[in-house]
Amino acid sequence: MGSAPSVPQTSIHEFTVKDSKGKDVDLSNYKGKVLLVVNVASKCGFTNSNYTQLTELYSKYKDKGFEILAFPCNQFLKQEPGTSEEAEQFACTRFKAEYPIFSKVRVNGPTAAPVYKFLKASKGSWFGSSIKWNFTKFLVDKEGRVIRRYGTSTQPSAIEEMLCYVDCSFDPEVSVYTRHDTGWEFFGHF
Repeated sequence: MGSAPSVPQTSIHEFTVKDSKGKDVDLSNYKGKVLLVVNVASKCGFTNSNYTQLTELYSKYKDKGFEILAFPCNQFLKQEPGTSEEAEQFACTRFKAEYPIFSKVRVNGPTAAPVYKFLKASKGSWFGSSIKWNFTKFLVDKEGRVIRRYGTSTQPSAIEEMLCYVDCSFDPEVSVYTRHDTGWEFFGHF
């Protein structure tokens, strides 16, 4: 479970992924937006709370430069068994998701999607770089750099504090901090 192998890319904007219908999507289209990248599943115990809160977060911040990129994954107890289009239909119908639901991916192992190899190489976790379960989240700044990784148990509503700078004018000198029980953590200038 050690660290992820390094990757040559330095930004998520260097990747092309597939949408739920199999068409290429150039992630450079998201330059200038703050991204929350999430591996999703429709039959997981975390599905209802995560999809509900992801939709709420997106509705609140979509007009302020925020985007959610959802990648269905069937790698954990086969909890996303349908097709990519079925995963998209589930999210859009049941949870009113307006953010993109991409093609199903693998997030771990030698056949992991290149974008997930990049995410994991950018931010590992306490237990190595592997994704441990559905609804692992990566917060990506507007230049495409991963600034934070959140485990499954972190609800999307808890990430909202980090999104406070979305309300700012995206001035490159805006400093971002988030509060923890042990104090404040600095995340850099955006």
